Amino acid sequence: MKAVIVAGVRTPFARAGTVFKDFSAIDLGSIAVRELMDRVGLPGEEVDQLVYGTVVHDPHAPNIAREVGLATLPPSVPAHTVSRACATSNQAIADAANLIEVGYADVVVTGGAESLSHIPIMVSERLSETLVAASKARTVGDRVKTIARVRPKDLLPRAPQIAEPTTGETMGESAERMAKENGISRADQDAWALRSHQKAGAGTDDGRLTAEIARVYLPPDFDPVVERDNGIRTDTSAEKLASLKPVFDRRYGSVTAGNASPLTDGASAVLLMSEERARADGLPILGRIRSYAVAALDPADQLLQGPVFAVPTALKRAGIQMRDIGLMEMHEAFAAQVLSNLQWLDSDRVARERLGLSAKVGHPDVDRINVMGGSLAIGHPFAATGGRLTTTLLNEMVRRDVELGLLTVCAAGALGLAMVVERV
Repeated sequence: MKAVIVAGVRTPFARAGTVFKDFSAIDLGSIAVRELMDRVGLPGEEVDQLVYGTVVHDPHAPNIAREVGLATLPPSVPAHTVSRACATSNQAIADAANLIEVGYADVVVTGGAESLSHIPIMVSERLSETLVAASKARTVGDRVKTIARVRPKDLLPRAPQIAEPTTGETMGESAERMAKENGISRADQDAWALRSHQKAGAGTDDGRLTAEIARVYLPPDFDPVVERDNGIRTDTSAEKLASLKPVFDRRYGSVTAGNASPLTDGASAVLLMSEERARADGLPILGRIRSYAVAALDPADQLLQGPVFAVPTALKRAGIQMRDIGLMEMHEAFAAQVLSNLQWLDSDRVARERLGLSAKVGHPDVDRINVMGGSLAIGHPFAATGGRLTTTLLNEMVRRDVELGLLTVCAAGALGLAMVVERV
């Protein structure tokens, strides 16, 4: 039984702390899933499984899939949460395809949501231990004595950061190091960021990107309506980007807020069905997953080069070569990461020394990569990005009559995912 992708949709992607600051990841995920079901016209009773993900988990609702399902689907629909850092919704899509192809489901809703406006703030270990001890105290007096041990410094919150537990290096620091080790210039990073904003702006203005977006009506009056991404800067320029100061290495660095993806709120949803079921229901088919692969390397190495290791395996599993790829969507965590990935894919030395191949993997012409911009401009709600990449890639393949497409995602933990999709 073959799995096909029928439709995809997402909320607008909004910079954290802006228009979606009052929405939880569950709220945003529910909006995306509800819109997906409405667009397809599929009753919730027809869904066999919901596979949904998030990266920054709400400790009060750790199974986001179940909460999104309860808000949008009949309570009888099973749901489980996946989490593979920035490749989370790609993993959800892959899991759905697996369920369908082994005959365990006919209709699966997938996707991911993130609210980086609501990052859980952790307390110090001493305060945590004290509060637990106080909760176990048998009398009010014992509870007061326990809490009295708390000192002012214990009340300081532990600031969250996107850092590798194994190395302590943040993702931005890793991107900075990659830029230096690979000789990626500041000018080239800024040029890629400018390209991303320009192409995303064009895709928004001509309606290709907004066609994939669910309108969000803001409470309490449900006005105004958010219907486009708010991170795209059509007014930016090479000069403006060049004026920004480095963030992670203030003296010698090249990674800035302008050539890095912003913290973002948003959600995506993608519907997969068995091909037989989709055709029987008369539903349009965007395409199917031809293959996918996940790779990993040492986080102390070049953290965001995972896609370079995943791509050759995905291509081999699909029985194709890079020259067969008509369009490519590459997640843009940092311009330095994008350019480093492309550099390594196009390197014979890397192929021999790191990939065990006789010749470079290569990549499509740059004018066929991220043709409507990427995460640098559109934003990156971690768990939602893969759904955006998949939907945008397949829609553009239909418009351009392209048979095969490739998407890649770098992810925390030095992971990389590559997925080959094809039109049916």
